[in-house]
Amino acid sequence: MKIRTLAPALTIAAALTLAACSGGETDTDGTETGAEETTSEETAEEPAEEPTEEEAEAVAAQFGPACADIPADGPGSFDGMAQDPVATAASNNPALSTLVDMVTLAELGDTLNGAEDITVFAPANAAFEALPAETVEAAQADPSGLLTQVLTYHVVPERLAPEDLAGTFETLQGAELTVEGSGEDFTVGADGAAVVCGNVQTANATVYIIDGVLLPPSE
Repeated sequence: MKIRTLAPALTIAAALTLAACSGGETDTDGTETGAEETTSEETAEEPAEEPTEEEAEAVAAQFGPACADIPADGPGSFDGMAQDPVATAASNNPALSTLVDMVTLAELGDTLNGAEDITVFAPANAAFEALPAETVEAAQADPSGLLTQVLTYHVVPERLAPEDLAGTFETLQGAELTVEGSGEDFTVGADGAAVVCGNVQTANATVYIIDGVLLPPSE
């Protein structure tokens, strides 16, 4: 900061004495310029802190209206799910209880828990309730065949962040799955199941909860 010189009549000694008594030099217009300089220096010495990596991830973390239904704490919360592999994490979340029942019936829990860096499009309970009863019954009657084909069609063998989500990907089932959208608005599959809670982290997977069940294309 440029400080104006004091009136010529003041000696250097007098100026120093005045500064010591008043806490800052007084400009000709009565403003204490020394006090202003101190304030500016203090501001310069206290820059805004950069967010930590964890804070940055939290800002761009989960999104979607159904995220409000996830428990705030405990093993089924976002923090709790992040500690467990995906099948275990889902089993702790009441919003995914029907999916967990299907995974258990198809004996895919160990397969999903043992996979590395996968993306799971997880139908919410209401998605299964919206299916025709005969479709659900047919899948349950053939757990190692039809049910396994349906469930593995919901899994992409790579971990997809939201910015990488739009595109066409080969699924664990073998057929391709297309995701459209951007930002926080995505649809999945030919029937356009919407992502209702996205970017949920588990120990080995990124989960996108959707409002529909994805059916693989028939050959």
